[in-house]
Amino acid sequence: MKDILHEIVAKKREELKTHSQIFPAEYLEEMVEGLKDQPVRSMSQALASSPTGIIAEFKRKSPSKGWIHEDAQPHIVIPAYEAAGATAISVLTDTPYFAGNLKYIRQVRESVNIPILRKDFIIDRHQLLEAKLTGADAVLLIAACLEKDECQMLMEEAHQLKLEVMLEIHRAEELAYIQGSPDMVGINNRNLGSFVTDVNNSYHLASMLKEATKDLSSQPVLVSESGISNIGVIKQLREIGYRGFLIGETFMKAPDPAESLKQFINGLL
Repeated sequence: MKDILHEIVAKKREELKTHSQIFPAEYLEEMVEGLKDQPVRSMSQALASSPTGIIAEFKRKSPSKGWIHEDAQPHIVIPAYEAAGATAISVLTDTPYFAGNLKYIRQVRESVNIPILRKDFIIDRHQLLEAKLTGADAVLLIAACLEKDECQMLMEEAHQLKLEVMLEIHRAEELAYIQGSPDMVGINNRNLGSFVTDVNNSYHLASMLKEATKDLSSQPVLVSESGISNIGVIKQLREIGYRGFLIGETFMKAPDPAESLKQFINGLL
């Protein structure tokens, strides 16, 4: 079976070489210094206090499905997501595989007041600096992309930049990555090697998650990611401790993603 994740990360390393030449880390560090007073929106707190916990994702394409909504415009869809009741926004910023772009966050930052997650395959501090400069409030760190010490270092660096971290795991073996203070722990129901989705993964790992996080100084908010299209599933997942639900394709495949979200939330409340 083709390992898509390995291919994506290899491509990401090539991209970083190019980006680092155009925008050296020293240049980005200087720019970030001027953002110390930038407002900080806590995604974890927003999810913990929300009756729905919906993280609405702007996702135009995927490696497994191809185009989902090719002509979707972030400056239209994302503010409409907020108006429809989203608790937070996830923006895919990988271009080759997801037709995303970092500029999408910049385009909408001033027009939305809820937290924005930069969803990408983050493997280097350079990407954290980019996220901060574009106005993201949180970043995704994927255990399957990183060694444990790399993940811990990036988490610490993100927190120094006042970015929250959603640590994403898929398998029980990755529970060991839950060290330090992740603000959120996301269970990805999609296998990043094959891109096959099974929401039962969130049920399967729920009790193990509680055990793995019981001794942390602060309890991370638990998030279920991908493959969620059923209101009943969210109600069940809330009963076993999840407070965030990242949903992309269910909304983005609709002609009007925000209207799809609005109807979904109406059914949930």
